[in-house]
Amino acid sequence: MNQPVAWGVLGCSGIAERRMLPALHGIEGSRVAGVASRAPARAERFAAEHGGTAMSYEEMIDSSAIDAVYLSLPNSLHFEWAQRALRAGKHVLCEKPMTVSAEQTDELVALAAERGLLLRENFAFLHHPQHEVVRELVERGRLGRLRTFSSAFGVPSPRAGDIRYDPELGAGCLLDVGVYPIRAAQLMLGEGLTVAGATLRVDTETGVDMAGHALLVSENGVFADLEFGFQHAYRSRYALWGDAAHLSLERAFTPPAEHRPVLRLEEKDHAEEFTLDASHQFRDSLASFAGAVREGRTPEIERSWLRGARETARLVEAIQETAVRVRQRGAVPS
Repeated sequence: MNQPVAWGVLGCSGIAERRMLPALHGIEGSRVAGVASRAPARAERFAAEHGGTAMSYEEMIDSSAIDAVYLSLPNSLHFEWAQRALRAGKHVLCEKPMTVSAEQTDELVALAAERGLLLRENFAFLHHPQHEVVRELVERGRLGRLRTFSSAFGVPSPRAGDIRYDPELGAGCLLDVGVYPIRAAQLMLGEGLTVAGATLRVDTETGVDMAGHALLVSENGVFADLEFGFQHAYRSRYALWGDAAHLSLERAFTPPAEHRPVLRLEEKDHAEEFTLDASHQFRDSLASFAGAVREGRTPEIERSWLRGARETARLVEAIQETAVRVRQRGAVPS
């Protein structure tokens, strides 16, 4: 494919406006061809600011001018519209979580494989090179034998009326922020994680989970202690604790493009800091996907992305099934 990838933006969400569309303009071999929203005026505004033609969802799916769809609809709509895009022959980069169930995720993965199309879950943080540096330090034995991985991702409460409080739209902190520590645990500990226990703080009126804690265990016995929620001062971090040292990383999931990460390694009688280069993970996520579309890669790397999505969905369901629910009246702002 020699022409630029023609992107359709399906859903005029906040992350599309703040992060993905500005990043899309910064990569070669891509262009915005269409923008779709349920609200025509919103699609028109996005198209005027970012390029492309304002469309309805259906028009985007049917358009022969679109090669790939970036899908950022509410969680419960991901499955339907990703499925429709794949059936129409379009590659799909879907915001996390890919769907709201393991069964739906498996179905999309099978459909993409059947049609020979790319399907990825947009965990942009996985494209930041800071995580490879962490993995290299672990593999070189700087921590000794790894015992525990811990991670926290918490954000202040969204405003009243936010879609993240709407059960019909796939609401809740587990699907919104909890999937990040889960995916990071997979990155550092590998596949085959099991859920040993979990708790969720739930609003009694809506049933929406507002905060959570999960304990996972790897196949070789490393613990993963994960915290997440909507009721917190902002925190985005992970740490790895071995029998020789402890390594920590702040702003692990959503670092600004200009941020230079600092890894802190603490041993018994020594502490060391590694200041790394800044990286634009949203741009790199889009560039990686567009490059795969243009090159028609098959592949092992795509199978890895799909395995990750399926594993994340499986672990989310296991947490939901295992969790002890702590009921809290008025947890959702009114």
